[in-house]
Amino acid sequence: MARATARHILVDSEAKCQELKAEIENGRDFAEVAKEHSNCPSGRQGGDLGSFGPGQMVREFDEVVFSGELNKVHGPVKTQFGYHLLEITSRS
Repeated sequence: MARATARHILVDSEAKCQELKAEIENGRDFAEVAKEHSNCPSGRQGGDLGSFGPGQMVREFDEVVFSGELNKVHGPVKTQFGYHLLEITSRS
């Protein structure tokens, strides 16, 4: 079964998501940005979601995590919880 590890940042607006993505792409550390801005409790751990398989996260996450490029910031990804930036750190 496929497994992935990823981290994310959850915010309330697409605009804020785009702003944070630009900061990361300009050299800011993903984990640092997550700790400062994420609305998810995982933000305290730099957005780390640990290891999970298909179907354990919402559909929108699965679509990105199990098909997207590794170590690249993806998003904004809209879910029922808000807007996310995702970084896939490994997949097997």
